Amino acid sequence: MRVLVVEDDPLVGDGIRRALTGGGFAADLVSSAEAAKSALDTDSFDLVIADIGLPRQDGLQLVRSLRNRGQAVPVLILTARDGLEDRVTALDLGADDY
Repeated sequence: MRVLVVEDDPLVGDGIRRALTGGGFAADLVSSAEAAKSALDTDSFDLVIADIGLPRQDGLQLVRSLRNRGQAVPVLILTARDGLEDRVTALDLGADDY
């Protein structure tokens, strides 16, 4: 399984990537929504794990953009934001889990 991790904090992103590769997954790390869209345009991924707090375009905008483009790759939002409104918004935009 190939996973795309979208996280702008290098320590957090590398930790997630290393944990995934240690578990037998292939994992790529990008630090922005723009880089994620580019990676998804050129490569095939089985899952996207995205943070909400990304520079320029946040993780929620990334989910909206992917769904508007017809990309059905599952998206898991992994964030410290735990408010009900954030969860509902993410799921309404097309995230598969929060």
